[in-house]
Amino acid sequence: MEDFAVQSDNVDLDRLDHAILEVLSSDGRISITDLAKRIGLSKSPTQARLRRLEAEGVIAGYRVLVDPIRLGLDHVAFVEVKLNDTREAALRAFNEAIILVGEIEQAHMIASNFDYLLKVRTRSMAAYRSVLAEKISTLPYVASTSTYVAMQAVKEPALGDVT
Repeated sequence: MEDFAVQSDNVDLDRLDHAILEVLSSDGRISITDLAKRIGLSKSPTQARLRRLEAEGVIAGYRVLVDPIRLGLDHVAFVEVKLNDTREAALRAFNEAIILVGEIEQAHMIASNFDYLLKVRTRSMAAYRSVLAEKISTLPYVASTSTYVAMQAVKEPALGDVT
């Protein structure tokens, strides 16, 4: 039997690294000086740790969180997608195509009796029906879809807990 080495992309983080990530997760615009105070370290070592976390890819980037409800995008549907072909070329074609559909907020390949779960955000049910008919159903290799409409967001990781 051949012995395979498992390569891990995990990075060893200590208590201070985790503290930096926790603070930045809730306030990505915090200054280095304030970050250093919050984690109990001086400015230079905090800045060095932050640069290391960025260089190692632990911090992948910074972005603005936009509230989609304030933009009128309050209709959320989860769509199960079953493909008629799950060979690698078909999966790749589907993956490339869903990236181009702006209304698809999230897409996950699923190990289930369907192949993908999509989170779709639109202005209304009518807008969603159009996206489903004109965009999602016409994606490569789509055999069938099932839709579940969200009534309320109880927890949205990007925007914090919704009450």
